[in-house]
Amino acid sequence: MNIEQARFNMIEQQIRTWDVLDQSVLSLLAVVKREDFVPAAHRGMAFMDMMIPLKDNGSQGRTMLEPKLEARLLQELAVGKHEKVLEIGAGSGYMAALLAHKAQRVLSLEIDPELARTAADNLKRAAVMNAEVRHADGSKGALAEGPFDVILASGSVASVPQQLLDQLKVGGRLAAVVGHDPIMRAVVVTRIDQNAFRTVEVFDTLAPRLLGFGEPPKFSF
Repeated sequence: MNIEQARFNMIEQQIRTWDVLDQSVLSLLAVVKREDFVPAAHRGMAFMDMMIPLKDNGSQGRTMLEPKLEARLLQELAVGKHEKVLEIGAGSGYMAALLAHKAQRVLSLEIDPELARTAADNLKRAAVMNAEVRHADGSKGALAEGPFDVILASGSVASVPQQLLDQLKVGGRLAAVVGHDPIMRAVVVTRIDQNAFRTVEVFDTLAPRLLGFGEPPKFSF
């Protein structure tokens, strides 16, 4: 396989056609080597338009999201070089690497200890120095490290916990995929002031549920 041709095809045929037109994002995807963050057994799938299993055949949401979804979320957040980012769900560390190239600092929380170690090792090998992976339950955020300019949930949630929204700075943005299969939407929530938030639905998609984010109790008589 010609890796550079496959990378080019991924960017031009999958990502650009999914309304990712920010040249800084497209250029970054050519620089950060996605294949280096994919498990060896699935490296041939690195540039395919599909989720990639990271552990246990991808059970319980242990997957890499599709390249186009990663890129679109990155574009929607419009991270600046002065900003501090919290990622929920490190996975393989790839999204943290993308964020780190745009941000001042990235803290990525991963509830699965094995994936947390893998993500940290992948970032170290890629010489990403301003991203830290921490084994922790991301549903609670990182209160002691906040507030954050940007929070990204790299997976889906039934609803965005208020505990995470409260860790945004005023003017800060949170992106997540919200809802239940088969209807989910990527949303961006912006903190307007200390007590107000604005939510914008940006596109329809599907993503596996993040570990640690339980389903709300169902009503029963």
